[in-house]
Amino acid sequence: MIARLSGNSTDHDTSPRSGPSRTADGSSVIRILLAEDMNMVRGALVALLNLQDDLDVICEVERGDEIVDMALEHRPDVAIIDIDLPGVDGLSAATQLRERLPQCRTLILTSLGRPGTLRRALEARVSGYLLKDAPSGELALAVRRVAAGHRAVDPELALAAWGEFESPLTDRETQVLRLAAEGAEAREIASMLRLSAGTVRNYLTTVVSKLNARNRVDAIRIARDADWLP
Repeated sequence: MIARLSGNSTDHDTSPRSGPSRTADGSSVIRILLAEDMNMVRGALVALLNLQDDLDVICEVERGDEIVDMALEHRPDVAIIDIDLPGVDGLSAATQLRERLPQCRTLILTSLGRPGTLRRALEARVSGYLLKDAPSGELALAVRRVAAGHRAVDPELALAAWGEFESPLTDRETQVLRLAAEGAEAREIASMLRLSAGTVRNYLTTVVSKLNARNRVDAIRIARDADWLP
């Protein structure tokens, strides 16, 4: 087991904090547990994450069977978990962590870009799935996204993993997205479907989140590629 890190904090003891940390502008700091068995990789990730004012690696582990105990002790907001760990594999550890500490979001970090592995991760209800060869800035963005309650999965990989499944969108969400793809604005869609413009915008926001898209245009592209827009 690895000693607790101070990250952006000046507190060096090993006890959990009594409340959330804050950045200089008063926003909350996202507390992170990092599970990675390779020392050099783990050190590089810690250094990268702690460069961000709103991220703080509060503890590290190198084995999957240490994750739950450390998470229960330190109460992180996000656990970044390598999929290949000794003791217990990353996906099994993520499942155990969800059962014991459901408020902690999980982000799987892996070199395995196979759709089947991603499907296993989604079945384990992880919040994010990021490849180790992704640009370094993507990690901080993914941590913030899963901490906010969203999924963070590479759209192309997600599309491949969902290829044999039905669309994750409801009929109404598909209808709204199809009209948006045809060029209709929110007010026009609202008039056609007898909804409020605010409701239409909420549907579009939900669609973007469900498809792990960057924006509405990206959501349309993903849905079209998957043949989910009739």
